[in-house]
Amino acid sequence: MPGAGQAGAAMAAALIWILLMGLLAGLGDAEAQETTLQPLVGRVFVHTLDQETVLRGPEHADVPPTAPVTYHAHLQGHPDLPRWLRYTQRSPRQPGFLYGTPTPEDRGRQVIEVTTYNRDRFDTTRQRLVLLIGDPEGPLLPYQAEFLVCSHDVEEVLPLTPASRFLTALGGLWEPGELQLLNITSALDRGGRVPLPIEGRKEGVYIKVGSASPFSTCLKMVASPDSHARCAQGQPPLLSCYDTLAPHFRVDWCNVSLHPDGPPLHHPREHRGAAADGIQPGGAPAAVHAAHVQRAHGRAAASASGQRPGAPHPGPALRAQPVPDPASLSSLPTTHRAAGPQPHPSSGFRLLA
Repeated sequence: MPGAGQAGAAMAAALIWILLMGLLAGLGDAEAQETTLQPLVGRVFVHTLDQETVLRGPEHADVPPTAPVTYHAHLQGHPDLPRWLRYTQRSPRQPGFLYGTPTPEDRGRQVIEVTTYNRDRFDTTRQRLVLLIGDPEGPLLPYQAEFLVCSHDVEEVLPLTPASRFLTALGGLWEPGELQLLNITSALDRGGRVPLPIEGRKEGVYIKVGSASPFSTCLKMVASPDSHARCAQGQPPLLSCYDTLAPHFRVDWCNVSLHPDGPPLHHPREHRGAAADGIQPGGAPAAVHAAHVQRAHGRAAASASGQRPGAPHPGPALRAQPVPDPASLSSLPTTHRAAGPQPHPSSGFRLLA
């Protein structure tokens, strides 16, 4: 039957096409460049995608270094990247970056397939990144701090040079010890807004740093509840030391978080009791600001205030009022006696709410 013969020929052509595509795909996999990398759990991982590393074969010798190139990366066998890994590229004429911080659940082997597109010649190049994710060596880093850098986009701090410069400058605000980058996140990924297209406006980037050395008094003070309260009122934070990150990095000091908060801060007003400084009797601050829960943009009013950073905090108001005679309170109901302001045990003053 003619109809059956035509159907059989069409099916045979389809099978030949499928086999041909499979053969071409296999050849492409065989020719794909393969690079082995070793990210560490809890440490930031950055891999740069540029023409020098991707288009290095002899078949790309005639590709000009200014050719526009874009990339598409995904986990092998999946359409997207693993949840801990991000990709960013500012423009086709600038390098792309794969970056992120693997978690303990990501230990093991992951293969990232990267396709490079030459926007001038419309040809493609394939590359495989074999990620062997393991645990870091050395001491633990229990002291971790996160900073919102308003003067940079995420692509500007991912390269090694600016990242090392940030750590070196931050060393002046930390107790002596080695600092390591733990995470880098664009402020846009934290809910930040895209800035207006005005020169000098940046998206902002969160940089998380860890160390085995304790926080300095300066860092503990700028992240204290008193400092956050001043920021909420539009006043400068309690930055008691010289800003060694300026002028290269403009940090929003109202968006600094410490985890853990470390030993209690020895504040000048300590003689008035821990409760006066917003610190609980156990020594831990009343509010723990987790490193991953922060607003994407600080308050602009804090930097517009005329008071210089690091000015002494006036502190809660204390009024000299005589302490009532306990005998005069004995006739009051218990609920009324408990509701009134309680005298400080070490002074003849009482704190007013």
